[in-house]
Amino acid sequence: MTSPRPPLLLIVGPTGVGKSAIALELAGRWGGEILSADSIQVYRGMDIGSAKASAGERARIPHHCIDLCEPDRPFSVAQYRERALRALEEISSRGRLPIAVGGSGFYLKTFFAPTVDSLAIAPEIRHRVEKIFQDSGLPGLLRELDGLHRHPPRCLDRANARRVMRALERCLASGLELDALRDRFRALPHPCAGHAIRTLLLERPSTSLRPILAERIGAMVRAGLVDEVLSLRRRNFEANPSARCAVGYRQVLEFLDGKMARAALEEKIFAATWSLVRRQRTWFRHQLPIDRRMELADAWADSGAFAAQWVRENGPALRQLLEM
Repeated sequence: MTSPRPPLLLIVGPTGVGKSAIALELAGRWGGEILSADSIQVYRGMDIGSAKASAGERARIPHHCIDLCEPDRPFSVAQYRERALRALEEISSRGRLPIAVGGSGFYLKTFFAPTVDSLAIAPEIRHRVEKIFQDSGLPGLLRELDGLHRHPPRCLDRANARRVMRALERCLASGLELDALRDRFRALPHPCAGHAIRTLLLERPSTSLRPILAERIGAMVRAGLVDEVLSLRRRNFEANPSARCAVGYRQVLEFLDGKMARAALEEKIFAATWSLVRRQRTWFRHQLPIDRRMELADAWADSGAFAAQWVRENGPALRQLLEM
């Protein structure tokens, strides 16, 4: 009789809340390994601005799904899903506790439901759809899409040209209507079959999160974020929209291009980070099944000492969460 697979613990929350410090402490105490769910940490060389685990932390606790790709190349959710699920099985096979940590919503969603399928879109179909958009705009796309359906598809944002383009591509490639494609997608197997998934949402009042973020951004700049972006620029990372538009990196590029003063850099990064935090808070509460919400005290800082104290105080509750 085979042993049951260990549960998968997801630690989620907005940027700067303290996820990584707590995950490191839990992994050390409970024999765990960390699986990153961060869409920027997959890129080699994007270390400071993504708050990637240090070499010492990685030597102490195994980390997975970081440094997977060169920064000038796009990295898709499908690629992440393949690597993350493989890492999950490897961690489980060793009898270790997998702890997924991150704030990238679609990466986290890959553990709960299919997010991509294997439908291939031929280049000629992409070119055809792009030409329709160039020649006739959104109305032309909708006419073409509606012509492939007995009734106009309802579950589609008809005002979003990009989504209409993707829907048209998929219908042309498959020969199916959107409802049939959706049913086929929903019938795909659960990505984490055999694993109980437990999700811990960490929260913090804005009054304490804002100064923590300000200090964190200042520390990143002092640690060499500008030099990191200069190095990435030499590696052509601006060819990859996901990399060059990441919070922090985009603002440094604007500074390097003379679009803002050096004195305004940290303020601009903070504004973009706080906007991200607001989006993350909404997304986590409405898009993920949350098993436990825990609010960190105002005085809690993102450091190992505070994380150790927090885990000592909350360890029994977290154990109950895993055993649910």
